Amino acid sequence: METKKMPREMTGAELKSMLKSSIDFKSLGGMKSPELTLPTEKKQWWRDAKIGMFVHWGLYSILGRGEWVRFNEKIPDEEYTRLAEQFTGKKCDMDEWTQLAVDMGAKYMVMVARHHDGFSLWDSPGSYQGFTTANTGAHRDFIKEYTEACRRKNLRVGIYYSNMDWRFPGYFDPKGKPESAQAMKRQAYNQVEELMSRYGKVDILWYDGSWLNHSGSDTTAAWLWEPVALNKMARKYNPELLINPRSGWEGDFYCDEGSHEISGKIIPVPWEKDMCLCSGTSWGWMADDPVSDLDWLIRMLADVITRDGNLLLNVAPDGQGAIPEKVKTRVRELGSWVRENAESIYGTRGGPVEPVDKVYGTTFRDNRIYLHIQDRNAFAGLTVPLTEYTVTGCTYRGQKVDYTQDAQGLRVRLPEGIKGEPDTIIRLETGRPVQIAEDAEIYFTGK
Repeated sequence: METKKMPREMTGAELKSMLKSSIDFKSLGGMKSPELTLPTEKKQWWRDAKIGMFVHWGLYSILGRGEWVRFNEKIPDEEYTRLAEQFTGKKCDMDEWTQLAVDMGAKYMVMVARHHDGFSLWDSPGSYQGFTTANTGAHRDFIKEYTEACRRKNLRVGIYYSNMDWRFPGYFDPKGKPESAQAMKRQAYNQVEELMSRYGKVDILWYDGSWLNHSGSDTTAAWLWEPVALNKMARKYNPELLINPRSGWEGDFYCDEGSHEISGKIIPVPWEKDMCLCSGTSWGWMADDPVSDLDWLIRMLADVITRDGNLLLNVAPDGQGAIPEKVKTRVRELGSWVRENAESIYGTRGGPVEPVDKVYGTTFRDNRIYLHIQDRNAFAGLTVPLTEYTVTGCTYRGQKVDYTQDAQGLRVRLPEGIKGEPDTIIRLETGRPVQIAEDAEIYFTGK
């Protein structure tokens, strides 16, 4: 009988050293559960999608000082709870939100259903003290509206859920106040079951906030949450559900969160870059939050996909559900570029050539390789170490480009007159299809 190959154990520091990478994966060292791990073919749609839209919206959006405002400013419970009557969502139009995702080029969305403040954006019988949009000012089930709007736009449905809840003293002292901690856990199980069972097929369950007392990590708190049991329950309703690693289980893909730039080699496991369209100071809406430069966003997308990742880009509606005009403009500008260059993005994989930071990287599909060039001056005269595949054609926007290839690699003579492009894309035809490398069998210990 053949012995199953066990994943190689690797620390997060070892990964960074091996790949010389700027990535910082969250929640390494999660609990193992082979029966929960999705096979590669079940993740293919997500691999092909490349771009998703994240939405952070909640009671904190009324104040406009970030999603941690309740905790950071020590707002009394009664004062914060009263804000729920103002949270009516009178400008929230889920068809507009989902159309904006389509305009951006996203193939999936992830919406916050409940953040750390405990306010649930759906009709949740499991909510502690009934703290939901159905019971307060809005009298609406926004998750129902969101999931239905996603399907009308043919977007895959993702739901964010925070296990932690600042309203429970047991969160801050789980060993000293075990009954409160267990009540918080029961709420999490009940609410995850509601979200997974009441809204049709859900494609992604995106956890957050499983750490305790604002210390440790999601994985060090697994003793409380029992994430394998939690996720088996979620999969009972959605057998092909993709789950991130933030519940304390190792997950189906890894997450690099924040607006820091990506550098280093191709990442040999499924991963996602999670960042804000605006400054990244807050995931939730802030009135004067500056929008990121378009060229910078394009280069970030290129850096992610050439390292074989997905980009989940966050937008934040204001307290009444309106997405700022400056955000919508930037989203549509990014989407216009994505549509123009879709062939080199969707359905591709990173490689086969390792990226050179801030100079170039590659994506590929079948017998085509796409050179994504960020610095044309630095690229000029370089030899791309492409020796395994014979290049039979080289074009830029449909026009032939001069090139040579020998035992050392490929040299491309870029057309003259290219100006102002954050990512110049050269299409290479190859004599045979480029082989897709299997995902590495790695278990990150978290050390």
